[in-house]
Amino acid sequence: MHHFAILRMSDSTTTGNSPTPPAEAAKPVAARPVFIVSDGTGITAETFAHSILAQFEMRFRQIRVPFVDSVDKAYETAQRINEMYRTENVRPIIFSTLVDARANEILRNCQGVILDMFQTFIEPLEVELGLKSMHAIGRVHQNADSEAYKNRIEAVNFSLAHDDGQSNKNLQSADVILVGVSRSGKTPTTLYLAMQYGVKAANYPLIPEDFERERLPSTLDQYKEKIFGLSIDPQRLSEIRNERRPGSKYASLENCRYEVNEAEAMMRREGIKWLSSTHKSIEEIATTILQEIKLERDVY
Repeated sequence: MHHFAILRMSDSTTTGNSPTPPAEAAKPVAARPVFIVSDGTGITAETFAHSILAQFEMRFRQIRVPFVDSVDKAYETAQRINEMYRTENVRPIIFSTLVDARANEILRNCQGVILDMFQTFIEPLEVELGLKSMHAIGRVHQNADSEAYKNRIEAVNFSLAHDDGQSNKNLQSADVILVGVSRSGKTPTTLYLAMQYGVKAANYPLIPEDFERERLPSTLDQYKEKIFGLSIDPQRLSEIRNERRPGSKYASLENCRYEVNEAEAMMRREGIKWLSSTHKSIEEIATTILQEIKLERDVY
């Protein structure tokens, strides 16, 4: 009894007679601001930034600042960064691909953490190659009149015209023909291959009629060496299809299982290389396809 009384007195001394107030909910951590600064489109800097920031388990807020191609624009950008530092009391992270030395100097004097990609890589290369770089703005994307750029536009047009088996015209010009059940990722993959690599990619859906015949569409018979297959987990396929046609037989898990099983069986019979798109990004799928069909293409 005496021991119990001591505990009660201790509780009373600590908290008084009023109940202990509930602990305050933890405030969400604000996303760290990240500026993507470039004198061109900023695609290079943004891609690099995503790769680096993905290694950190925290939230980031991205601010794109493309076409910083003058000293005045560099000053404006530096002012934006400084203002964000003052209002949020945290140094913004800056991924920069500015080429101009004066613009770079302005940016380096602002209240941010500068990650200068060009300075990091160009200066060591100048030493190694014994050659001064051109330091020209927008060199990567100043190719609208080049043969490579025209080929890329042609590839995009080809992929759009040959999406979902809507055209057989000039199919012999295809670099790759993707097959798979509806909503397995064929269209975004073909467009990515076209836009990023200039690959002429067509795609054909495998449908119940093909499964009943137990063979590929006859149109594709003569192009089997160009065919690559995509599959997908039936559960995930059902979720995707239900977003488009909720409650339909097309989207039912039973039907999705049937189509996926039949499509995979057909690809095995036909000797077609294939992969599951379920847990892969478009970039991973495209890279695997290029590797499997032995296509060497530059990234644009």
